[in-house]
Amino acid sequence: MLEHLQSNRSIIRTLCFSILMLAFPQISFASGDVPMLDLTSHWVGYTALVLFVVAYALVIAEEEIHMRKSKPVMVAAGIIWALIAFIYAGQADTAFHHTAEVMIRHNLLEYAELLLFLLAAMTYINTMGERGVFDALRSWLVNQGFSLRTIFWLTGVLAFFISPIADNLTTALLMATVAMAVGGDNHKFVALACINIVVAANAGGAFSPFGDITTLMVWQKGVVEFHEFFVLFVPSVVNWIIPAFIMSLAVPNEQPEALNETATMKSGALVVVGLFLVTITMAVCAHNFLHIPPVIGMMTGLGFLKLYGYSIKMRDKRLSEVSLEESALTVEGAEAAQAPFNIFKQLERAEWDTLMFFYGIILCVGGLGTIGYLTVGSELMYGDLGPTNANILVGILSAIIDNIPVMFAVLSMMPDMDHGQWLLVTLTAGVGGSLLSIGSAAGVAVMGQARGIYTFFAHLKWIWAIALGYAASIWVHLWLNADLFTSVH
Repeated sequence: MLEHLQSNRSIIRTLCFSILMLAFPQISFASGDVPMLDLTSHWVGYTALVLFVVAYALVIAEEEIHMRKSKPVMVAAGIIWALIAFIYAGQADTAFHHTAEVMIRHNLLEYAELLLFLLAAMTYINTMGERGVFDALRSWLVNQGFSLRTIFWLTGVLAFFISPIADNLTTALLMATVAMAVGGDNHKFVALACINIVVAANAGGAFSPFGDITTLMVWQKGVVEFHEFFVLFVPSVVNWIIPAFIMSLAVPNEQPEALNETATMKSGALVVVGLFLVTITMAVCAHNFLHIPPVIGMMTGLGFLKLYGYSIKMRDKRLSEVSLEESALTVEGAEAAQAPFNIFKQLERAEWDTLMFFYGIILCVGGLGTIGYLTVGSELMYGDLGPTNANILVGILSAIIDNIPVMFAVLSMMPDMDHGQWLLVTLTAGVGGSLLSIGSAAGVAVMGQARGIYTFFAHLKWIWAIALGYAASIWVHLWLNADLFTSVH
């Protein structure tokens, strides 16, 4: 009995401790509140670095080895934290024993907010796709009889202005489909249009928290407020318009073959679009006025979508029953003709590999930070190079490595920078991935869609023009938003 009571007390204490940490993350999640060891020169540190490099090499080789990118980083994250926990648990001072636990919970909280936010956004995007919103837009574009040069500019403009709302990956895939449908066998045009679309989608996503994962992380961290992102609008335009103008000179101004494609939106499509806009508004208001995480607004909006999905499902069932009575079809035939709408099917279609990849990356980078490597990196980059050079380097690194782990590392370092510098790193991390086709999720996705046409080397051919836009956008931000910089660049 005594052992049973002690076990219950232990469970209650653990539960209370967990609730306390969830309710007051600033108490237990700040690394300054737990004793830390410098493991940068320890065998655990070296092993963790090797594990991360090997895991990320497998991520980069995903297209070649056909292994999902989430698998290696999830395994690496688990091993890295097990090694860290092993060292801390072996310390004589019991104050060290819970350090790994506290730091893991800190990283899990950041991941949970990102996961739920993206899950809500992805479900909305999938539902709009299922309702035919994107098909209708694509059908309208390809049926207008525009010239190739007009399509080049139209897809670029739409990619730039849709990505701040629908995210750069979805937007790039949609516009690339249009370019491929219009371009047909004209591979030169399709390649140029795809490069333009990737650059435009990444640039458009850089001035909105909803446009890219990196901007979302910066916003959720509270470093930059929602309305402050829009000062990056002009630099983002410059980043896209310069390479777009240069590449447009190589696009022939000829008329493609006429297409006759029909696509209509299903009932409720515009309501879903409206609910998505309401959900975005709720996320912004939750953060700005109620001072609660924006994910609360997104999840509430997902609840609204699920309620509306229920009404669509009931309507589909009624229509199916009426159709069955009128045509005397079998039940199986009626179900095959039109299955009732199911919102959970749209949840299932979320990019789960990508979401699990974020888990692995956040935990891996968090582990390297606990070891002490992020502190060393911060001193090398932001101490020796200076914030401006360091933030420009972040953009270049994001083209090679990927902007998500790079930006999460910067946010974990939390270097002492003024507002202008935080906006600069937001810009460079967002648009730097355009330098290479593998530098952004949009580029990788479009390469898969236009396989053999839009390739790494096709993109590399125009890196000089994209680099001009990258440099010009940085200069415009430093000049236009000079009042946001409190120190010498």
